[in-house]
Parts: sequence; C-alpha cells; structure tokens
Amino acid sequence: MSQQPDKYTPRSILITGAAGFIASHVTNRLIRNYPDYKIVALDKLDYCSSLKNLIPARSSPNFKFVKGDIASADLVNHLLVAEDIDTIMHFAAQTHVDNSFGNSFEFTNNNIYGTHVLLEACKVTRQIDRFIHVSTDEVYGETDVYADVGNHEASQLLPTNPYSATKAGAEMLVMAYRQSYGLPTITTRGNNVYGPNQFPEKLIPKLILLAMRGQPLPIHGDGSNVRSYLYCEDVAEAFEMILHHGALGHVYNIGTKKERCVLDVAQDVCKLFNLDPNKVIKFVENRPFNDKRYFLDDQKLKNLGWQETTQWEEGLKRTIDWYTKNPDWWGDVSGALIPHPRMTTTGLGCDDACLAEFLSTASLTSEGGKEGLKFLIYGRTGWIGGLLGEVCNKGGIHFEYGRGRLEDRKAIAEDIWRVKPTHIFNAAGVTGRPNVDWCESHKPETIRANVIGTLTLADVCKGNGLLMINFATGCIFEYDKEHLEGSGIGFKEEEKPNFIGSFYSKTKAMVEELLREYDNVCTLRVRMPISSDLNNPRNFITKISRYNKVVNIPNSMTVLDELLPISIEMAKRNLRGIYNFTNPGVVSHNEILEMYRNYIDPNFKWENFNLEEQAKVIVAPRSNNELDASKLKQEFPSLLSIKDSIIKYVFEPNKKT
Repeated sequence: MSQQPDKYTPRSILITGAAGFIASHVTNRLIRNYPDYKIVALDKLDYCSSLKNLIPARSSPNFKFVKGDIASADLVNHLLVAEDIDTIMHFAAQTHVDNSFGNSFEFTNNNIYGTHVLLEACKVTRQIDRFIHVSTDEVYGETDVYADVGNHEASQLLPTNPYSATKAGAEMLVMAYRQSYGLPTITTRGNNVYGPNQFPEKLIPKLILLAMRGQPLPIHGDGSNVRSYLYCEDVAEAFEMILHHGALGHVYNIGTKKERCVLDVAQDVCKLFNLDPNKVIKFVENRPFNDKRYFLDDQKLKNLGWQETTQWEEGLKRTIDWYTKNPDWWGDVSGALIPHPRMTTTGLGCDDACLAEFLSTASLTSEGGKEGLKFLIYGRTGWIGGLLGEVCNKGGIHFEYGRGRLEDRKAIAEDIWRVKPTHIFNAAGVTGRPNVDWCESHKPETIRANVIGTLTLADVCKGNGLLMINFATGCIFEYDKEHLEGSGIGFKEEEKPNFIGSFYSKTKAMVEELLREYDNVCTLRVRMPISSDLNNPRNFITKISRYNKVVNIPNSMTVLDELLPISIEMAKRNLRGIYNFTNPGVVSHNEILEMYRNYIDPNFKWENFNLEEQAKVIVAPRSNNELDASKLKQEFPSLLSIKDSIIKYVFEPNKKT
C-alpha cells in the first residue's frame, strides 16, 4: 500500500447538487460525522433532486441550504465569500444519458458552463483549498468486452454520448484551471451508484417501482450491456476518504470489479419480488448508442484505504426495502418509468411550497410553531445550541439561529426584528478550546463573549420585552466547610459564588451576579454536561473515558437528554431567576467509569490521581461541588437523580450486548 497523503481538514464546504442522489448521501454523512464542519448545500432543485433527501441534515446547526443555480456567477461568488468557503465538492450535473439524446444543450449548460462558473469564482476569490470535481466512468468510453484490466486514471478519454462528452469537457476545464491558475483540484470518476433516494429514471429504482406496481420491466436491447454497481453509502465513504486524503491534482476512480449485465440485474430484482423473469421482463428498443461495458481500475483509491463493503445482494435488498417503505417519495414518476424517458429539467422539481415545508422543519423558519412559540437561539455552532435545535424540531417548535454576534447590539436588534421570537435562548459563549485553560491566555476574548455579549443580549431582550433563557455554569462553587464533600449539602441558587480559580469561572460568576438585576432572565446553571452521544468529545463521560488518569470526586452534573426539554418547558412557563440546572444528587468520576465498564466496555481500565497531581498537568484549577437541585425538582417532580438519569438516557441506550 502506498503512503497515504496527510489528512486535509476542511472548515466550510460548499456541496453543489446537494439535494441530488449521491450528493445527498455525502452531505448527510459529513453532517453526521463532522459536526465541526460547516456544510453549505447548493441546489436548484431540478426534477431529480429533492429536499427530502436532506432530511437527516436539516436540523443540524452546521448545515445551511441555499436554493440556487451554479450557472449564476453572482450567487456563486457571493456564497464563497459570505460563507467563507474553503472547500467545494462539485456534484451538480445533468446525468441521465437518455435525456442527453433529447436535449443535449441543457447538458452543455449545466455540466460545462456551470463548472466553468465555479472554477472562475475559485480563481477570483482565491480562498479555495480543495475543489473536488465529480465526473463519471463514462468519459473513458466503451471498454472492450474481453479486457481483464480496467481503465486507470491516466487512460484516454473517449466519450460516446452527449452526457459523457459534457462531463469530459468539464474535466478539461478543471485540468486547465489547475495548470493555468494553480487551483487545488481533484477529479473523481465513478461507476454506477444505486441505493435509497435515487430518482427512478435510473435502471435499479425504475425496475423496483415497476415490480412494485406489477408492470413489465423494460430492458434496452438484449440486456447484455455490462455495468459495475456500487452501493450509495460505500460511495459516500469514498468521497469522505478523497476529501480528507486525496492528493491535489490527481484523479481517482471510484469503482468495483464486480460486474453485472443489465439482464442479470432485472432477474435479481425479480427474484427478490418472487416474480417470474420470463413473464415480466420486456426487451425494448436500444438507445442510439449504448456502451457495452465500463470497467475501472480502482486500485489507486484502495491505496488510500477505501474498500467496498456492501455486497450486491445486501445493497439491493436494502434498496428494495427503502422503496417499499417510501413508494411516493418522488410523487408522480410515471413519466420516468417508461422505457426511454425524456424528463424535462423542470416540472418534477421542488416548488416554493415544497421549499417552505422543508425550511419550516429546519433551523431556518418564518412562521410560529406549536403553541405559537418561536425561539431565537444563539450558539448555533456550540454543543448545547445544536442539541437545543434538535429538541425544538422533535417538539414541533419553530426556531431560528441568531446571525449577529452577542456584543453587537444592532445585529441582535436586527435578528429580533427579522425573527419576531417569543423567547430567546442564549447558549453562546466560550468555555475554552479544548478546555477552560484556553481562557487563561485569551482573557479579552473570554470577557467579550461571556460578559459583554451576555449582558448586551439580556439588555436588548429587556428593551423588547423578551424572556431570555441563559445557559450558564455551576462551575462557580467549590466545596467548603459549609458544603463539605459527601455531606449532601449543596449550594442553593441564592448563595454567592466562592470559586474563581479559573478565569472562565470568574467571568461566569461576574455575569451571573449582574444578571440578577434583569427580571427578564432565567439563568440555568449547567455542570459537567452529559449526553447519550458517547462519540461527542464535549460529553463529560467521553472526556474522562479518554483521560489517562482522573480525579475521583463527587459532583453535580447535567444530563442534557433529560434537561434540555425541561429548559423549553421553563420558557413556556416564563420562569425567571436562577436555577441549579442539574440532576439531583452527585456522582463521582469512578462511579461513572464503573458504569461505562459495566455497560459499554468490560475491559475498560483507568487510574486515579489526586488534586495535587492534577494541578501539575492543568493551567487553571477546576471546580468541584454539589448543587442543590430541589428548586428545579419542585418545579419538575419527575426529574431523575443523576445516577438514574445517566443509566436511563446514556448507558441503557448505548449498552453493548
């Protein structure tokens, strides 16, 4: 295996054609796996794309959808600058060969001119670090039926239909802009892809839907044409690999050596539907030209570490299961199910009503939601802010994330005017990168975010008659002689902070004291937040499970899965003042790690060290305390104790059997 290139880490990615088949799977995968990446999805919503394909991503705080055409130079240039794009994954294209025989000019406009607009915008803005151009195996032209070696990345391009010719033309532009202007390009050429969400003009979903309807399965010619098929999730993983490890200036084939003729595919579909292929398969007139075979050499991508993992039989079964459960995903597709469809580039796309429906359940909304509530949330890129948006979506509560910085009064006022919220949630601020030690060397930035920003937001909210739910911290106390460790006596809401060992805690204690003068604020003291996502590095359980050594001290903690919905209920009740926003009781580090071992990893081991030893490896002291949660418990009697809540919301759902 050749040496893998150094990993590239994008910051802000523009994905063109993101509501289409392959791009939507890539978009959803990146959103799911990389919450720190900003993903801007651009799509003009043609007939073969759908916002429903992006449902898994729509509530994520790092996701933004823009309806627009890559052929609009003004829009593309604006997006690159306004969204601070450093990476482009260019999927947008017209791709169906049958359509290219009927309206080839549309393919030239989309596939060549659209790509040219993107490349020129990259040249002008000079801010793109990686441009991934998605092409096709069809640019190589027909492979000899007897060849046992596939086309490698340096093979000659010999396209045979208008579609593949426009893709080859686009590749030439990409190559030219790399040579002339030094653009950081990578090109991919892929085999056929299948799986859920694919528009049924393509072979496999067409056969599935026709079989579901009890209609004949049309096969072009004699069905002997050979193709290689990859399952969509495997392809999305390939793009993830190329994004992070692909070498600039290179081409990568995304393929498989497992080939099938079209007739075999139809027979496999018949088998899974218990149909007699001799009765339902119908041979129809062939295309004007139909390449007999496409065969790729995929070793270069395998050298990066990618492997196809989904076997044909399993992938086809998953695809059939999805279409069986979602038969109306694409609406009326009768025009796509004929043997030689000529779909227009309008008519089956997503109209404004569809777009509004999508946005109404995403984090960009315009109307009031359940019970007339409309939340304006600050802290979109933060952990709690992102989770809060998910809770709102599940509860049918409309919300929008704030665009302005908290220290900018004018920007906040514009947000309020634009959104017209009933309540405001503040989950913004800095806790440090990667921890509170960062604040010790970034004191002005910490003051600006944690003190000036929070006070500004509270003041603007008061002037507009709005309640502000403020996510604060309980890390402003430490055990003392009146609140001894293990005594069960916790700090109450009215008590003054006694811990200023870290600059972070000092700023949070300062702003909490000042916020007492604002009667429109509900302050929620969060401590050592925990969630059911054990892969999230901000999760307290995840943190300590990765430490080499931990201190063993009982502390109050917040299980977000249980308490974030309560914060919304507190807004509905218009509660004000300070609340210790933790589960009742305390739990020690060792007790948590013992649960982790019992539920997650029976071989897990850890070591303890004391506070004196800990002090040698950290910059600022840490807060350890118990908060009295009786006030919150009285308001919400069903609130679980910390240990019971951790078991119910974290370890039981993640239990390894």
